[in-house]
Amino acid sequence: MTAPIKALVTGDFGREYLVMLPDRSECVASRKGKKQDVTCGDEVLISMTGPKAARIDEVLSRRNVLFRQDVWREKTLAANIDHAVIICAPSPPFSPTFLNLCLLACEAANIAVTIMLNKKDLPEFDAAYAGLRHLEKIGYNVLPISAKFDISPLRPLLDGKKTLFVGESGMGKSRTVNNLVMRDVAKEGGISLALNAGKHTTTFTRLYWLDKDTAIIDSPGMQSFGLFHLEDDDIAYAMPEFRPYFGECKFNDCAHMDEPGCAVIAATELGKIEAQRLTFYQALIEQQRELRQSHPEWKR
Repeated sequence: MTAPIKALVTGDFGREYLVMLPDRSECVASRKGKKQDVTCGDEVLISMTGPKAARIDEVLSRRNVLFRQDVWREKTLAANIDHAVIICAPSPPFSPTFLNLCLLACEAANIAVTIMLNKKDLPEFDAAYAGLRHLEKIGYNVLPISAKFDISPLRPLLDGKKTLFVGESGMGKSRTVNNLVMRDVAKEGGISLALNAGKHTTTFTRLYWLDKDTAIIDSPGMQSFGLFHLEDDDIAYAMPEFRPYFGECKFNDCAHMDEPGCAVIAATELGKIEAQRLTFYQALIEQQRELRQSHPEWKR
């Protein structure tokens, strides 16, 4: 029996995958049975089934995984990543809710984040940047940039890392990835025929090497980011500005909603926590509770 081969998943196309072999060549792989538990960035054990074809036999242990989940479905974005870049822009205007949900997901997965504010050349840019200052105060890195004209400020933040790019549609993610990879990945068709994916390969997740130690993962543009997999306590802990006040609330099980003696609410009233962040948190907790109540059959 041929010994299994350790490989890296570099493309997630739904039911088929692209994997990189030890010699850094790539081949198309499929998963045994009906399992769809593989994602870009996974380390896997494979068996070769042909000259450029393989079967994924096992997904190896992950050090982290970033995914979004609503009541009906779960979508894994990437695994074993060092860094995430959330791309925003002033036009079309980015959604603060979407941004905050992405930040929560990364915090919960212990993944470092850069908020890339794109389209620096637009007149609306300064107002959009002002809307992110409170996140800089918390400690998030906000990078003002124009991917259309100069991508160089982003490159040092990527060196030696595997970085996932996420963002709503229209934020300039494709242009950013194209400029980093130095080819138009939106038109890449080299594996389209093998995957029978036609011209729609950009709707899937793909890893690109910038050098032997640096990789970026391009994910599809999205308009929502569900966090139904997180418990209330997980969400609270994923708000970095809340953490200094944990243990100071009157009640040990304080959810920071409307409880008397809540240290988080008191800090917000004193201006130590941005009011819009507390409002976002409370609205999310209310939404999560309503979803659990209306779907009691759903189990984590």
